[in-house]
Amino acid sequence: MTQSIIFFDLDNTLLDSEKEVPLSAKRAIQALQNEGHIVAIATGRTPFAFKHVLGELNINTYVSLNGQYVVYQGEVVYKNPLNTDALEKLTDFAMKRDHPVVYIDHEDWRSNKENDESVTNAIGTLKIPQDLTYDPEYYIGRDIYQALLFCTDGEESVYEKRFNEFDLIRWHPASVDVLPRGGSKAKGIEKIMERVRIAPEHIYAFGDGLNDIEMLKLVKNSVAMGNAEDVVKKAAKFVTKNADEDGIYYGLKMVGLLE
Repeated sequence: MTQSIIFFDLDNTLLDSEKEVPLSAKRAIQALQNEGHIVAIATGRTPFAFKHVLGELNINTYVSLNGQYVVYQGEVVYKNPLNTDALEKLTDFAMKRDHPVVYIDHEDWRSNKENDESVTNAIGTLKIPQDLTYDPEYYIGRDIYQALLFCTDGEESVYEKRFNEFDLIRWHPASVDVLPRGGSKAKGIEKIMERVRIAPEHIYAFGDGLNDIEMLKLVKNSVAMGNAEDVVKKAAKFVTKNADEDGIYYGLKMVGLLE
């Protein structure tokens, strides 16, 4: 048996619309692990937001925060925090436009605005078991790997022109991820591949979101979920069923990892 490594996005990929791992996906992952394959997570979420999934599925390798915090077999192998000075300038610019900012590291997240409805509604969809609290200075003196900027579709364009230190990727109608320029899940996967040295034909990735496009283009055996947008599907080699329709199980059969 030739060992493969399979990277799974979480929301609407490995997790269904209820933010649970379907039974078919659990069984599929167990079968992969029994065969000696490496199962890994590649997500925009911070580690504290999917700790329960790691425990449930016995996974200790992951690309988190859209590639900015990478762990291989329980060891941190890569960190890529946001530029603090640029983040402060973005925050000041956002405050003048009444656009809240949430700061995220690998252990916690804090908002620079209290009780904002757009923030509460958007993060509520993630069902993360750790409350978002208020601390407008949380970014000072610590590594922040990702921020969430809350603005409506199209409003991010002024930030993109002004702050070339960052990439902005929309994840919700009310919010975009703020990442270091050039940071991505693909970059995080490359850091893991420097450790495992598995041939490209034995690397797989599943995803559904705009933040998965670079990953799906990088990985030779890439699978988009049926619930993905067309632009994401075009970036992948294969398209499986929706996350709620046993898409992980069918996708793994499609690429030949399951019988």
